[in-house]
Amino acid sequence: MGDVPADPAPPYHATALRPGWDELPAGLRSAVAARLGGPVTAVRVAGAGFTRGFAAVLTTADGASAFVKAATPADQPRLVDWYAREAAVLARLPAGLPVPRLRWTLDAAGWYAICLDAVNGRTPRLPWAPSELAATLAGYAEVAAALADPPADLLALDPPRLADLAREDIIWWGEVAAGREPPPALPAALADRLPELVALESRLPGYAAAGPPDALIHGDLRLDNVLIGRDGRAWFCDWAWLCRGPAWFDLAGLLITGHASGLDVDRLFADHPTTAGAPADALDVTLAALAGYFLTTAAATPPTASPLIRTHNRWSGEQALAWLAARRGWA
Repeated sequence: MGDVPADPAPPYHATALRPGWDELPAGLRSAVAARLGGPVTAVRVAGAGFTRGFAAVLTTADGASAFVKAATPADQPRLVDWYAREAAVLARLPAGLPVPRLRWTLDAAGWYAICLDAVNGRTPRLPWAPSELAATLAGYAEVAAALADPPADLLALDPPRLADLAREDIIWWGEVAAGREPPPALPAALADRLPELVALESRLPGYAAAGPPDALIHGDLRLDNVLIGRDGRAWFCDWAWLCRGPAWFDLAGLLITGHASGLDVDRLFADHPTTAGAPADALDVTLAALAGYFLTTAAATPPTASPLIRTHNRWSGEQALAWLAARRGWA
C-alpha cells in the first residue's frame, strides 16, 4: 500500500471503442434507415462512454437527426439488457425533463437497437467550466424533484434499491479488511485509515434505506453521462441504472470530477436542494464507499467495456479518496 503515481483523468469525450456504421450488418442498417424514414447520409459516432456498443447520431437525407444505440445479444448480452432497460425507463420518465426522448426500439439482423432524440451538445470537458457545472447541478435538481414522487408506471419497472446495491456491489473496504479482496494501492499517508473507511462505508446501506422508499435516482451520474447543449442546458443520458435511493448519492458521485477541477465542491454539495435532510456525514460515507468501489474494481475490465474503464475507475477512486481525506483532515 505504498505511494503510487496518480493516474491522469481519462479523456471522457473519447473513451469508447465502438463499431462504425459501415461495420453493422446490412440488415440492421436497412431496418434503422427504414425507421428513420430515409437513407443515412452522415454518422457521428459517440466518443464518450465505456462500452463497445454502437452509438451514434445518424442524419438522413432530409437533414433530420436521431441518436441510435445498438448491440448484439450473441456477443453483448449484458449490453442489450442495459439498452432494453434504458428504453423502458425513458419511455416512462416524466415529460419535460432534460432527458433525450425515446423514439423506438427494434430487433433486426440479430441486433437490438434503440433510437432517441439527438441532443445538439457535447460532453463537458475537465476541468469543469463553472457555468457548465452550475447548469448540470440545476438540471439535476429538476430531475431529482420530478423523481422524488415518480409515476406509477416507472415504479412498475421495480427499480432496485440503492441499499441493496450498496451491500451487494458498492462497499468493498470491509472485504479488503477481511482479506477477501486484495488491498488497492493507497498513498502511504492513508494506509492506516482502513478501519475508518470500513466504518464510513458501512453506513451507506442504512442511509440509503432511510429516505422515501420510492424516490428514484439516476444511479450512474457522471460527467460522461451529461451533455451540455448549445443553449447551455444540461441533458442527462444513460438511464439503465435507475434505482430507488437518495439523490444526494448521485450528487456526490457527480461532484468527484468537480473536486478534481479545484472547485468548492463542499459548498456545492451542501447548497444543493437534494441534500436537504441528508445525514450530516452522508458525503463522507458516499465518498468512502465510492473510493473503495472504484479502487478495488479498477483492474477488472469486462469484454463489453473500453480498456479506459480502468483509468476511469482508478482515477475516480483516487479523487474520491483525496476529497474525503481533505474533508477528514487525514494527512
